[in-house]
Amino acid sequence: MVTALFIEEKGKNPAVNLREVPLDSLPEGDLDVEVLWSSLNYKDALALTGRSPIVRAPFPFVPGIDLAGRVLASRSPTFAPGDMVLQTGWGLGENRWGGYAGRACLRSEHVVPLPEGMSAREAMIVGTAGFTAMLACMAIQAHGVADGPIAVTGASGGVGSISVALLARLGHEVVASTGSGDPGYLQELGASRIIGRDDLASGAHRALDSGRWGGAVDSVGGSTLEALISQTMTRGAIAACGLAGGHELNTTVFPFILRGVGLLGIDSNTCPDALRREAWSRLRDLMDGELYALLAAETDLAGVHGEAVALLGGKKRGRTVVRCA
Repeated sequence: MVTALFIEEKGKNPAVNLREVPLDSLPEGDLDVEVLWSSLNYKDALALTGRSPIVRAPFPFVPGIDLAGRVLASRSPTFAPGDMVLQTGWGLGENRWGGYAGRACLRSEHVVPLPEGMSAREAMIVGTAGFTAMLACMAIQAHGVADGPIAVTGASGGVGSISVALLARLGHEVVASTGSGDPGYLQELGASRIIGRDDLASGAHRALDSGRWGGAVDSVGGSTLEALISQTMTRGAIAACGLAGGHELNTTVFPFILRGVGLLGIDSNTCPDALRREAWSRLRDLMDGELYALLAAETDLAGVHGEAVALLGGKKRGRTVVRCA
């Protein structure tokens, strides 16, 4: 038997129950994994509360879009029993039973080794949110940024918090945009300045505002992303990786053809294996014990639903790891 957290039905405010099911209930795959840790991401919170149709599979369904654990049995030449592994993306917790369980059956082509020197718990403090943040930082660095501060929106959330920390450790001046009232937390992460979300997104914006940002990591979307595009300096770049503030984008071509601004889409779900491994290696090198401690809160499977409600209510900061074993 395996203990798992189930969303019982489709729709808003679904029943969510912790219960045991036979091991043969798990989906097919070539890796049997003992799940030690998962995490709570924005997408998980939407699924658990039914606020958005994240799950695209029959119910009851086990959510959790990432996990880290130990291989118990392998039918793949890539991994052996005892190997420590992790998975983010590739439909985990969306169209395939996810990480909120004590066991998982995974497809080895979607799994990567846990980086040497990083624990399973540390990997899930990073989780999908931190992995996305690393891809965003790598993308704007590869494109090149203008000589100016880097803006990070939604800075108190999972993607935003880790983006602030990574960019600061990579030597950038970071301006954190947030609607929460905890500037000390963001300063500890490395932000040199904190601005309110209204400083970016309120009021009408011209097609080209004065250049304020050398680049940006945006997890908000909507009018916030519109403002960033119009305010980014010549040859700057924006990594867009979220839509917490809306999915519509009203802009013009002027920032792109007159300033050469780069708008870079970040898709962590289907990230190629080589890039995925590079990002996790860089995360291992950039993160440390002090940062993990600052970012992380912890819960167990029974507490995940309450944490999801708090996250969507704007009452959480940083990352929440989920103890599964």
